[in-house]
Amino acid sequence: MSEFFHMGGYAFYVWGSYGLTAGVLLANLVFATMRRKQILQQIQELSEED
Repeated sequence: MSEFFHMGGYAFYVWGSYGLTAGVLLANLVFATMRRKQILQQIQELSEED
């Protein structure tokens, strides 16, 4: 099991890549959710003006 996590000496690059990818995907999810809330709020405000 230790050899699997060590990745033949490339563990830093492999696990770093996995971590960076997970971080980007998580940030994308968070920013998309925030933007969706903003858009829905703007739509609600525009519909209240009518």
